[in-house]
Amino acid sequence: MDSDVGRLADLLRELQLDRKTLVMFSGDNGSSFAETSEIGRLFDQTMGGQLRGFKRSMYEGGLRNAAFAWWPGTVPAGRVSDEPWAFWDYLPTVAELSGAKLPAGFQPDGHSLVSFLKGGPAPQRDYFYWELHEGAPTLQAVRFGDWKAVRNGPNAPLELYHLKVDPAEAHNLAATEPQRVARAATLLQSARTEDPNWPLRDRPAPAKKQAKKQAKSAKP
Repeated sequence: MDSDVGRLADLLRELQLDRKTLVMFSGDNGSSFAETSEIGRLFDQTMGGQLRGFKRSMYEGGLRNAAFAWWPGTVPAGRVSDEPWAFWDYLPTVAELSGAKLPAGFQPDGHSLVSFLKGGPAPQRDYFYWELHEGAPTLQAVRFGDWKAVRNGPNAPLELYHLKVDPAEAHNLAATEPQRVARAATLLQSARTEDPNWPLRDRPAPAKKQAKKQAKSAKP
C-alpha cells in the first residue's frame, strides 16, 4: 500500500496535477486484532499498548487512527497535529473544495476541514458521537473536549475518561465527575436520531432462556 500511494503521488507530479489535487489517507478503524495478540502486536495500532481496545469497540484503540493529507503548496509540509477530526468531515470538505452545493435542507454531521488543512486550527464542535450495531448490545461513545464517555449497552453504566491525561482509558472517573457524566448522558441522547432500523439494543437473553420462552409461548 505504501508503494501504491507513492506511485499515485509520482503520477500526479508527472501529470503536473499535484498542486491541484488533495490526497487524504486514513484507516477506517483501529487494529482488527486484540492488542495482546501476535498480529495485534505486529501492527501496533495501540501505540505500544498505550491505547485500549481494538476494532468494534468504542475505546481509543478501536476508534483512533492516524491520517495524512498531501497537497503541495496548500497543506503545510511536515505539519503534525493531534487535533481530532472524523470521517463525517470529509463530505463538507470536498463540497467546499469543489464548489458543490449540498441538497437543500441537508445538514451534514461534519465540518469542513479546508481551513484546518491549510494550516489553521481544527473546526470547533460540541462533541464527536459514535454508535455501533454489530451484534448486541449497541455500543455508544461521545467525546467532548478532552473528555470521553463510553456506554457498552443501553443499560450499562457510563464510563468516563480524561483523554488528555489518560489516553489508555485506564481510569474510569464516572464516580468522581457526576456533572460531566450528566453532560455525557445528555449528549448521548441528543446526538442520535431515532430510526426503527437502528434501535438501541441490550444483550439478548441467553440461548437456553430464549428456547424455554419460545417453548412456553408455543403451548396451547
